[in-house]
Amino acid sequence: MKRLVGLVGALLLAAVVPAQAQDIVLKFGHAASSKHLFQTGLEIFAKKVAAKTGGKVEIEVYGDRQLGDDKQLLEGLQIGVIDGALVSSATLPLVIGASAFDALQLPFVVGSYGQLAKALGSPIGQRLLDTLEAKQIKGLGFIEAGQRHFLSRDKQISTLADFAGEKTRIVPIPLHKATWEAVGVNPIGLAYGEVYSALETGTIDAVEINLSSVQSESLYESAKHVTLTGHYFWPGVIMMSGVAWQKLPADIQAALVEAGKEATQEEYALAAKQESETAEFLRGKGVEIGKLTDLAEMRARTQPVVDRWLTKDPLIQAFYDQIKSEQ
Repeated sequence: MKRLVGLVGALLLAAVVPAQAQDIVLKFGHAASSKHLFQTGLEIFAKKVAAKTGGKVEIEVYGDRQLGDDKQLLEGLQIGVIDGALVSSATLPLVIGASAFDALQLPFVVGSYGQLAKALGSPIGQRLLDTLEAKQIKGLGFIEAGQRHFLSRDKQISTLADFAGEKTRIVPIPLHKATWEAVGVNPIGLAYGEVYSALETGTIDAVEINLSSVQSESLYESAKHVTLTGHYFWPGVIMMSGVAWQKLPADIQAALVEAGKEATQEEYALAAKQESETAEFLRGKGVEIGKLTDLAEMRARTQPVVDRWLTKDPLIQAFYDQIKSEQ
């Protein structure tokens, strides 16, 4: 924790400006590259906040892990040394015990960007955000990093058998571990910032990841084989420290909530549009992009994981039921 405070302290000595002041500056961090969709999404949110507050509130966006990785950001939010952040939803169950967010990454449950955007903009999405209040965090919206696929260093994965034994980087949470063990890889927990060097040195053979990260983190320099599995999406959650939130007047709070809802829908549309554009960029860098011939079998192997996770939190079941009712 001392390391976290030291890392961000210089940037955050100036706390949220008192409510009666004309201008409020809020610093928001994220752990992805400043060329990533997370950066774009937070910039969309920042512009909407400025417009809705008549310029009274400025959101400063810090990418490239300048304020820390996801774990450090979450810890900073909870103790009030960070104003705001965009954090990958996958880390919330592990770091702060927000188990309901596993709903967003049940394998092969959500079929499209539009379907997920609709769910996140509905009351079920708000219920997920509301669970963060017990963690001293205010949830404001969602930003999508992209549907997850499979990036391999040395070979094209074309069949389920090709996954066997592949040393594959995952986020080390129980849901992902269970999912990828069912697929048959050798799952390896590794920090996001270490993926590039791990692929380069052969410490890992592969990574399950979104195309936007393959591009923005230049992972295509070391790994040239993508399989479009689309196993789940990767929402990030726009959030504020409860400490900073309570210092804001009610009208500013309302503006941030509205901006978060609008940014969610706008960014999801952008993420969907950019998927094919990013694929073309990667092809231009010599990346082979193919499909899994037995994707249905991959779905079948992971279905027991879904069934098991539906019992872990009522909100997971509620989210699943809503998605399935609209398919």
